[in-house]
Amino acid sequence: MENVEQQQKTLLQGNEAIVAGALAAGCRFFAGYPITPASEISEILSAKLPELGGTFIQMEDEIASMGAVIGASLAGAKAMTATSGPGFSLMQENLGYGCIVEAPCVIVNVMRGGPSTGLPTSPSQGDVQMARWGTHGDHPIIVLAVSSVADCFSVTVKAFNLAEKYRIPVIILSDEVVAHTRESVVLPDAEQIRVFDRVKPDVPPEWYKPYADNNRGVPDMAAFGDGYRHHVTGLVHDEKGFPTQNSQEIDTFLKRIHSKISKGFQEIQVVKTHLMEDAEICVIAYGSVARSALRAVRDARNRGIKAGLVQLVTLFPFPRKSVDTYLRQCRVAIVPEMNMGQMGREVSRVNQAGCRIVKHNRIDGQLITPDEILKHLATV
Repeated sequence: MENVEQQQKTLLQGNEAIVAGALAAGCRFFAGYPITPASEISEILSAKLPELGGTFIQMEDEIASMGAVIGASLAGAKAMTATSGPGFSLMQENLGYGCIVEAPCVIVNVMRGGPSTGLPTSPSQGDVQMARWGTHGDHPIIVLAVSSVADCFSVTVKAFNLAEKYRIPVIILSDEVVAHTRESVVLPDAEQIRVFDRVKPDVPPEWYKPYADNNRGVPDMAAFGDGYRHHVTGLVHDEKGFPTQNSQEIDTFLKRIHSKISKGFQEIQVVKTHLMEDAEICVIAYGSVARSALRAVRDARNRGIKAGLVQLVTLFPFPRKSVDTYLRQCRVAIVPEMNMGQMGREVSRVNQAGCRIVKHNRIDGQLITPDEILKHLATV
C-alpha cells in the first residue's frame, strides 16, 4: 500500500500543475507569447495540446493572444492564455471585449515586479487591482489566486468550470515563487475531477437568441459553425447580439452580466482557513505569502499566541461576508502583501467591526518571510 501511495505522488512545478489542471478541465486551445515567469506554461502546452488534438499558437504579441483566445472560445473550445505583468497590460482591451461578449476563457498572470518591465523575474503581487479593474467600464470578472502547487491544479480546474458556467473570463493570479516551486502532489484521477461544460441551446436555430436572459442570468451558448446565428460585437447589444441604443435594453444587459456573478457568490467566493476556530489574531493573505503566513501562524501557536490564517482563494468578487466574519472574531488582522497594500485596502473597506488592521508590505522583489509576519503576531 505504501508503494502505491508513493507512485501516486508527482513532483511538479507550479506552472506544470497549472498545465495539468487546464488539460484535466478540458482546455484544448492556447494562444500566447513567451514571458517570464510564465513561459513554462506555454512551452509545455505547445507539446501536450497537439497530442490531445488541441491547438497551440504562439502569437505575435499579447494583444493578439487574447483575441485568439476569445475567437477560439466563441468557436466552442475551452481556451486559455498565460502571461506576466507587461503582457497582462496589453491584454486589457480584449479582456473587456471578452467580458461584453461573454466569452468563457482563462487568463493566467504569473506576477512579477513592475511597473513596466520592472523586476524580471522577481515575485510580486502588484497586479491585484489591475486584475479587477484593468479593463475599462463597469464589467464583471472573477479573479482567483494560487498559493501552492496543489492549488495550481485545483484552482485551474475551478477557473475553467466557473468560466464555462458563468460565461466569463476568469483570471488566475500566480507569482514567481508559486510558479517555480516544486512539490510532491497527488493528483486526482480523471473520474474524480468535476468538469463543467457550457450549456448549449436546446431550441431550433431560428429560435436562438445568443444573449437571452434565463433563470441563471447566463445565456445558453452555441458555437460558431453549429448552425446557430450568433452576432458578436463589442458594443452593448440586445438579446440577438446586435448593437442597441435603447436605454432599457442597455440597462437590462449590463445589470444581467453583473447579476449572474452575484447569483453565484456562494460557489465563486472561496476562502480557506487554518487554526481560526479560537483565533484572536488573524493573518489575511493570498498567493505565496499565504505559505509564509501559515508557517508564521503555526510558530505563533507554539508560543501560545492564538493566531489563525484566512487564505483568500477568490480575490474578486471580494469575499466580503467571510472576511467580515473573521474580522468580527479577531481583535487584530494582519494583511501581508508584496505590493503597496492593494488587498489591504479591500480588507479595510469591509471592516465594520472595528478590528485593527495591520498592513505589512514589501516591494523589493523578495518574498515576505514567516519571521516578518511572526514579529507582527508577537507584538500586536
